[in-house]
Amino acid sequence: MSKKSDKFTIKPITEAQLPKCLEVIQKSFTTVAKDFGLTEQNFPKHTSFMKLEKLKYQFRNGYWMYGYYDGGIIFGFFSLNYKGNGAYELNNLAVHPENRHNGHGKKLIEFAKKKVVELGGRIIEISIIEENKVLKNWYAENGFIHTGTIKFSHQPFTAGYMKWEAK
Repeated sequence: MSKKSDKFTIKPITEAQLPKCLEVIQKSFTTVAKDFGLTEQNFPKHTSFMKLEKLKYQFRNGYWMYGYYDGGIIFGFFSLNYKGNGAYELNNLAVHPENRHNGHGKKLIEFAKKKVVELGGRIIEISIIEENKVLKNWYAENGFIHTGTIKFSHQPFTAGYMKWEAK
């Protein structure tokens, strides 16, 4: 799934495209699972093991979902859901591993920020694996501030929380 053209677009996805989006999400998050030793046995709820039913549930329950396309091929994804009080949660930001480190993730973040403001929001909240310093620093470089951590007994890592606020 390497770069095929310079005609990249971000647009809403349809329910029929969810299986392709799931492939991108799973491939993207599998690298994280490997880095942190996550398996279906020790953490079956990790995004790398997501089932299509969960993505369909989110779609049908009003999550705004966007695909990042190179021509007609989806190689990136994210979704937003409204949490209340002008805050949206950013979910499943994914770029296919073969397309990383080319600024695509930054384009997805910038698009998400604009979309939240367009929807009348002012805050984006995210949760990450706190121990993932590379990802934590990347979000910080893209305007997110760290807001806290929680160590849940059912997770083999610490949950980290960050947010971005429109100025």
